[in-house]
Amino acid sequence: MGVVLTCGLPSHDLNAQSVELLREFVYESAPFPSCHASTIEETTKGTLITAWFGGTHEKHPDVGIWVSRKTSSQWSAPLEVANGIQYHSTDGTEVRYPTWNPVLFQPQQGPLLLFYKVGPTPQSWWGMLMSSSDDGVTWSAPTRLPEGILGPIKNKPIQLRSGEIVCPSSTEVPNSDVWQVHMEMTPDLGKTWVRSSELNDGKQFGAIQPSLLRLDENSLLAVGRTQQNRVFQMKSRDLGKTWGEMEASSLPNPNSGIDAVTLQDHRHLIVYNHIQGKDGHWGARSPLNLSVSSDGFDWKAAWVLENTPKEEFSYPAIIQTRDGLVHITYTWNRKKIRHVVIDPSQLKPRDINDGQWPSE
Repeated sequence: MGVVLTCGLPSHDLNAQSVELLREFVYESAPFPSCHASTIEETTKGTLITAWFGGTHEKHPDVGIWVSRKTSSQWSAPLEVANGIQYHSTDGTEVRYPTWNPVLFQPQQGPLLLFYKVGPTPQSWWGMLMSSSDDGVTWSAPTRLPEGILGPIKNKPIQLRSGEIVCPSSTEVPNSDVWQVHMEMTPDLGKTWVRSSELNDGKQFGAIQPSLLRLDENSLLAVGRTQQNRVFQMKSRDLGKTWGEMEASSLPNPNSGIDAVTLQDHRHLIVYNHIQGKDGHWGARSPLNLSVSSDGFDWKAAWVLENTPKEEFSYPAIIQTRDGLVHITYTWNRKKIRHVVIDPSQLKPRDINDGQWPSE
C-alpha cells in the first residue's frame, strides 16, 4: 500500500455514464474567501441541507458556520448561522474565536441538530449545539455542551433502535502529538450525555475523526484518520458500549479526514484520499476516492471523484438519502464546497491492488 495508485479521472459528461448523476458547487460566490469541513443531511421532509465553516482562513476569528438548503434544484445562498463571539462574564467584553467542523444530524424524531466547535485551536475548542424545527430555515440559540463533551467531531452520529444517538468523537491533546478517539452517547437529543474512555493510547495510533458503520444488529465498525498512513478500524459487538483494539485497515490515509456510510443494501462506502502520508504529516489531498465493501473490511475500488495533482479535495461527507442515492460533499481547494450525487447500484468495483479505478 506504499505505492500511489494511478487513478483515472471521472468522466464529467454526466449523460455518458450513470454512476455520477450530478456534479455541482453548492455556491459559486460567497462573502468569505475560504471554506472547509462540510457536512450534509436529509431532513424529515426530504430537503437536502449542507453546512461548513467559512471565513478569511482556517483559525481566523471571523470563521463562522454557514448553511445552504437545496430547494427545487437550487442551493440557497450561503447563510451564516453561528459564530464564535463570546462575552466575558465579568465585564461583558466581547471576544471572537473561530468555529470548526459542523455536523448536521436528523434524528428519527425531533428537530434537525447542528453540532459545531468553537475555540482558538482543536486542542482547546469546545462543543456547541443548535437545532431547527423547520428543516434548517431558522435555528435555535446555540448552547454549549457539557464540559468534556465535544459532540461528533467531524462525521455524523448514528441512532440506535433505542433512540440513543452515538456520536463519534476524538481529542487532540495540547502540547503533544497525542490523538485519541472516544464515543459520546445521548439518549435525549443532547440534553444528557455519557462519554466513553479513550479507545486508543495515542501512541501506536494517533487517531481522530471516526466514522461509524453498521455491520449487523449488534455490531458497529469505526474507521478514521490517523498519523500512521493508514485508515484505522475498530469493532464494537455491543452497539458501541465497548470496543475492540484499534488496528490498521487496508486503506491508506495521508493524515486527512474521511467519511463512510452503510447503505440500505448493507454494503459500505468510504470516501477518502487514496494516497500515503509522509511520516504522520499531511500528505497530498488528491486524488479523492470512493471504495466499497460488503463486510467493512475488504475494500474494492469503486470510483474516483477528483484527481488533479497538487490541488486539495478533502474532508468529505457522505450520506444515502431515502431514494437510495448517495450524496457526497467535500472541500474543493478551500474555495468552494462541491456536491456529487452517486447511484450506488451502478458502481462496478475492482480490486484496489490492480491500480486501476472505475472512472467512466
